[in-house]
Amino acid sequence: MCGRSSLTKTEKELEERFKATFYTEDLEKYNPLPNYNVAPTQVMPILTSKDPEHFRPMRWGLIPFWAKDLKIGYKMINARIETLLEKSAFKYAAEKRRCLVPMDGYYEWKKTPGGKIPYRIVVGENQLFSMAGLWETWKAPDGELIKSFTIITQEPSPSIAHIHDRMPAILRPDQEDAWLDQGIPASDALSVLAPYPDDEIRAYTVSKRVGNVTENDSDLILPVDYPGELQTALF
Repeated sequence: MCGRSSLTKTEKELEERFKATFYTEDLEKYNPLPNYNVAPTQVMPILTSKDPEHFRPMRWGLIPFWAKDLKIGYKMINARIETLLEKSAFKYAAEKRRCLVPMDGYYEWKKTPGGKIPYRIVVGENQLFSMAGLWETWKAPDGELIKSFTIITQEPSPSIAHIHDRMPAILRPDQEDAWLDQGIPASDALSVLAPYPDDEIRAYTVSKRVGNVTENDSDLILPVDYPGELQTALF
């Protein structure tokens, strides 16, 4: 699964990488960058199939339009690629509400005899990338419209399979337009998702402080050595 990530780049870097801009009113509401410890329920900048040229702030944890309250979002932070078209919470969004979730890394915990060890997984030299996601709009009882998203997960690339048996569906830049294309049926769009090229994935161990959602500083993304753990990213 993917339940913790990072987005440490600036607004300008985001705009240059994705050829998109922030609406002024959204930028005024959304200004938490950099975020070294992105967690579910936090609001992040998302690019949607309906407006791929502008970032929109959305809550992590998809709230289906039919939900009775927003608490269901805690259970909808990820959507398994193998079954999402069978799930009422995701299948409608998969057809017309696909999105890109910009990140520059995500965290995963490896189970070891001595306890869980956190890894940060990045692409290339800590570059910006996008995760394939789905988004939805939910109307709260008081009339407020809440936009939320989920991240699609799949089997891991071979080089990080020893860490966890799932990983987010990371898109290559040349796949992003196809993923957002509303003219492509969901089943066809899902077929472009595959584990990211192994030679471009890097993983390294980080501080266990990342497990505490209240911790959020640049030291969280620095390598931390644990006896017996192999580092596949050097800084």
